[in-house]
Amino acid sequence: MLRKELTRFRMAYKFALDEINTKINILKEEFNYIHEYNPIEHVSSRVKTPESIISKIERKNLDYTLESIRENIKDIAGVRITCSFVSDIYKVSDMLVRQKDVTVLEMKDYIKNPKPNGYRSLHMIVEIPIFMSDREIHVPVEIQVRTIAMDFWASLEHKIFYKYNKEIPKHLIEELKEAATTANELDLKMERLNKEVKVYKDKDSSESKPLMEMKMLPLKLLESFAGKSKN
Repeated sequence: MLRKELTRFRMAYKFALDEINTKINILKEEFNYIHEYNPIEHVSSRVKTPESIISKIERKNLDYTLESIRENIKDIAGVRITCSFVSDIYKVSDMLVRQKDVTVLEMKDYIKNPKPNGYRSLHMIVEIPIFMSDREIHVPVEIQVRTIAMDFWASLEHKIFYKYNKEIPKHLIEELKEAATTANELDLKMERLNKEVKVYKDKDSSESKPLMEMKMLPLKLLESFAGKSKN
């Protein structure tokens, strides 16, 4: 009976995901058409299965009611955004939370304050309105924003964690933490390289502007002469 009720209950979270994904897609298309650089590399989303929700109810020792689930489990709907650089993480998250129908309920910055195992990512719980045929519902969605390196490390750590049934040998835990440090160093290096490239690009752009103006001079003179001829 609970599983059947959960199936209907999950629909609102699916609609919330659709709304968030639409917002992200609009940002992606805007960057593709207007800007020269798109900070969003990849987006994935999911709604927890009824089995996964029930499992979390048991782990957290919650009441088997929809009210309890709604109040205590905020990650039923989840979106993961992968960016190229660390600075992009804050840029994208800021663009999302500044939208007037998005309310931030919680934010955890595991980039500035990594978890003990080395995990890094920016986690947000936001709430958005969903307009049904007869009512308006405010639904929470978890958004994780991370770099490619962070995502690669988290994916492998997750696989290793479950391969050993959550009992990872101590030496593997240490090596995973070292790998997280290496991934962070790579992110920092790529960020520096990106800034250097931008400086050179801006310099080339400023130097090429006078040259372009000189190239346009004959055309402007021709247009001016044509205008005088008509007069």
